[in-house]
Amino acid sequence: MTDLDVVALSRLQFALTALYHFLFVPLTLGLSWLLAVMESIWVMTGREVWRDMTRFWGKLFGINFAMGVATGITMEFQFGTNWAYYSHFVGDIFGAPLALEGLTAFFLESTFVGLFFFGWNKLRPVTHLAVTWAVALGSSLSALWILIANGWMQYPVGAAFNPVTMRMELTDLAEVIFNPVAQAKFVHTVSAGYVTGAMFVLSISAWFLLKGRHVGFAKRSFAVASAFGMAAALSSVVLGDESGYVAGENQRMKIAAVEAMWETEPAPAAFTLFGLPNQQEGRTDWAIRIPWVLGLIATRSFTEEVPGIRELVAENEMRVRSGMIAVDALERVRANTEDIAARLVLERHVEDLGFGLLLRRYVDDPRTATEDQIRAAARDTVPGVAPLFWTFRIMVACGLWFILLFGLCLWTSTVRVFERRWLLRLALFSLPLPWVASEMGWFVAEFGRQPWTVDGVLPTFLSASAVTPAQVWTSIGAFVVFYSALLVVDLYLLIKYARKGPAATPEPPAAWGHRAGAKALMAEE
Repeated sequence: MTDLDVVALSRLQFALTALYHFLFVPLTLGLSWLLAVMESIWVMTGREVWRDMTRFWGKLFGINFAMGVATGITMEFQFGTNWAYYSHFVGDIFGAPLALEGLTAFFLESTFVGLFFFGWNKLRPVTHLAVTWAVALGSSLSALWILIANGWMQYPVGAAFNPVTMRMELTDLAEVIFNPVAQAKFVHTVSAGYVTGAMFVLSISAWFLLKGRHVGFAKRSFAVASAFGMAAALSSVVLGDESGYVAGENQRMKIAAVEAMWETEPAPAAFTLFGLPNQQEGRTDWAIRIPWVLGLIATRSFTEEVPGIRELVAENEMRVRSGMIAVDALERVRANTEDIAARLVLERHVEDLGFGLLLRRYVDDPRTATEDQIRAAARDTVPGVAPLFWTFRIMVACGLWFILLFGLCLWTSTVRVFERRWLLRLALFSLPLPWVASEMGWFVAEFGRQPWTVDGVLPTFLSASAVTPAQVWTSIGAFVVFYSALLVVDLYLLIKYARKGPAATPEPPAAWGHRAGAKALMAEE
């Protein structure tokens, strides 16, 4: 069994690199579609201010995109360096969406990004617009395949364990792709990215308005970001509710931990607005609850119960015992592949094999586990309650704030009154909040899955590579130095070019035959 210090360090490294990488992903998702909207307006109206807007925000998009690519590539290396057994055990399934991401999304996105930046004076306006839409589509496709891979880790479908190869093997690619957890995660994550892009444009536009610079440009950007952000914020909340419902069906322990719900309550369960979870004693102090809300989110009904942590631990204890039978049958099959009786027993208990493997934390042979060890393994299925409880509520609070802020800004844009400096300051100072919400959401998703790398299938402590703590510390240090340097460069470039503001762009050549461009030229003449 891999040293638990190595597992903790490997988890820390992956968490640091993943959270850092996701500083760039949501902005890429959101800005790409805003660019497509802005350029579409330019092509339809011929008003050069919209072309200037597209080029200005596109420049900031390009800086962010480059950083996202650089940090994303290094993340994938860790599957081979720090999580070798995980890669061996589930590579047949996990590798498929990653390969499809490279083939259908990354090359599409990276190719058209080059055309976006260098094709302004070489492509016809409509052709360049198609390029911009291709960039937006590619960014969303990239997120789709990555989230399909992650969704499978949360809810493993379309795969089966092969006792001969000792690996999970793909049985139905369509089931993996249309995994309900993956689809719910995709739409929620993408909508959160749209919120991030809208807030980025809104905040910088507010800064221009506060400074009295590029006012016409800033008003239009402010209006577009307000409308886009309002739609994205509302959809993010609605789609987040759908994610909660899917998790209520497939990841009940995560829901119970997020709500610090120790006992099963009568249906419909209440939502805990505030409380102080005490995991050691199994209670929540100073709890303020809103009746019915959790039951509606998690079950979509007034009659279905949401199981509490203690009930789920008792269920998981039974699964650990079933997993012990699966481990015994697996060892018999490995000793004699023709043992039909052992194969039949394994087929009946294979869904609980992962729970039996949880005992490897306490004993080399799970079949010899004591009652205390069985109960300890069942208790291990409870993730950290307090961190999940608070990060989820921070995320929700941010989401509600986005709806309020974008709503006020949209109203301001509608009545064309941009002199409310208090609102502009609120928009400016809200700039970091979408990233806070996104990071909190990923923490809930990944920390709430513990102690599993693949939920119910592969424990995290069995997934890591056979490396030493010193080696992991070395790579963590290298990543921290490298990523810190990238962050400094990224912030410097974003601030530098944001402060410069939009620059006037040359008119499109008359040879393009672009009617909107011709109208603009005639108007100037």
